[in-house]
Amino acid sequence: MPRRPDAEVRRRLVERAARMLADREPVTLRSLVEGTGASTMAVYTHFGGMPGVWRAVRQEGFTRLSARLATVPRTADPVHDVAALGVAYAANAIESPALYRAMFDAVAELEDPAGADSGLAVLVDAVARARDEGRLAAGTDAAGVATRLWLAGHGLLALVVQGVLPADVVPGHSVETAVALLTAAGDEPAACRTSVTRAWEPSTGRPRV
Repeated sequence: MPRRPDAEVRRRLVERAARMLADREPVTLRSLVEGTGASTMAVYTHFGGMPGVWRAVRQEGFTRLSARLATVPRTADPVHDVAALGVAYAANAIESPALYRAMFDAVAELEDPAGADSGLAVLVDAVARARDEGRLAAGTDAAGVATRLWLAGHGLLALVVQGVLPADVVPGHSVETAVALLTAAGDEPAACRTSVTRAWEPSTGRPRV
C-alpha cells in the first residue's frame, strides 16, 4: 500500500481532533492518532505538539470556508450573489460540523488571524456591490449589513450543528432573514425575495439537508 502524503496525514489528524473536540472526548497524543495510521511523532512533526493541533483545527475551518466561498460564481444579480454566499456558508457548516464548531472556539489562537476575516470580507464586498449597482440604498453600510447577515446565519447554524435544530430548517429561515435584512437596506421586496429564493434553489447549490 503506498504511503500517504504528509498533507493527508495532517488532514486526518485535524479532522479527528475536531470530531473529538465536538464529542467532548479526552484528547491525548495516543487517542488522537488512534485509527489514523499516524504515529504520535506525527503530531510534533506537523503541529509541534498538542497546542499546535488546536490552532490548526481552528485555522482549517476558516481555510475550508474561504475555499468554499471562492467557488461561488458572480452573476448579473448582486442580491442573488449575496444570498449565494450564505448558501455556501451553510453548506460548509453542515458538511463539516465538527470543524465549524471548532472554528469559533477561541481557547486556541489562530495560526493566521487575518484568515478568519477573509470570509466576512467577501460578504462585505458582495453587499457593497449590491449597493453600488443600485439594489440597496446609496448610504448602505455594507460592513454593517454583512455582519448582521453573518450573525443571523451563524446563530442558526450553531444550533443546527449542535443538534438543537434539524438541518432542514436552514433554507427557510435563511431566506426570510436575508429578505428582511436586504429589504431593510433598500432592496425592492418582490425583487429581493426572487433573488434570494433563487439562490437557495437546489439547482444552485443548496446544502443537502
